[in-house]
Amino acid sequence: MTTIATGMRPLTRAEKQTVRREGWSRRLPLLPGLVFAIIVTQLPFLFTLFYSVQSWNLVRPGSQHFVGLENYARVFTDSVFRQAALNTILITAGCVIVAMLLGIGLALLLDRAFPGRAVVRTLLITPFLIMPVAGALLWKTTMFDPTFGLVNAVLRVFGAGDTAWVAEFPLTSVIAALVWQWTPFMMLLVLAGLQSQSHEVLEAASVDGANRWQTFVSVTLPHLRRYIELGVLLGAIYVVNTFDQIYMMTQGGPGTSSTNLPFYLYQRAFLGFDIGQAAALGVVVVVGTIIVATVALRLIFKSFTAAEGS
Repeated sequence: MTTIATGMRPLTRAEKQTVRREGWSRRLPLLPGLVFAIIVTQLPFLFTLFYSVQSWNLVRPGSQHFVGLENYARVFTDSVFRQAALNTILITAGCVIVAMLLGIGLALLLDRAFPGRAVVRTLLITPFLIMPVAGALLWKTTMFDPTFGLVNAVLRVFGAGDTAWVAEFPLTSVIAALVWQWTPFMMLLVLAGLQSQSHEVLEAASVDGANRWQTFVSVTLPHLRRYIELGVLLGAIYVVNTFDQIYMMTQGGPGTSSTNLPFYLYQRAFLGFDIGQAAALGVVVVVGTIIVATVALRLIFKSFTAAEGS
């Protein structure tokens, strides 16, 4: 193994070539996987870019021709796109915030020892293991059904219970199903953070006279910051691509009241057969997601770096 005399003398040209060869020899086993990943991820995106500057509707064979950025202009002037973008933000923010708050509460409960904790933890994790389509059907039929749903059955005890939840509150219904599914993920991340916390610090806070709330706000919550940020970032990246719950519960309706960007993309591509506009819409969604994810990742890495340096 080549020794790099950093700070003693600069490397000669031959030593630099040796270091470079050793580096490539270590990376060589990874190259087939890297090439495969590039082929299966980047080639479809390049085709999408090509189709996004074409006018091509499958209903009109032979009509394909180059239109430049016209499809992108149609996307940004489309009122349905703006409605879908707003719904996507509401669904993502509502799901991630509520799921994280519930996850923190459940993690604090599971961090304490009590009989049957392992069974309770397994039951709480179960919703995250259920397929999204099955979870959406479960909420639509057994929870929000106007006649047989459990929600209305409970509300009838208090004199209510005549609400058609999916039809009257489609966004709330979708967010409830997503929160049910994503709360276990947030709970596991926060629980990992709680169990990595130093007991000596908690004991020192107790000796100093801090009560439980003061200890949580001043000691535990700052320690959990990185775990919470990571959960919010990963949850937002996945929830922004939600399709199953929209398709199975509301079909984007009534009207476009619950249409989000992935479902609108599906409508343009597979119901409207407008390949050009669907490709432009897909490019806009991917670029927007990359920008948000990049900014969030930089904030998280900055947080981790600051924590390691402190």
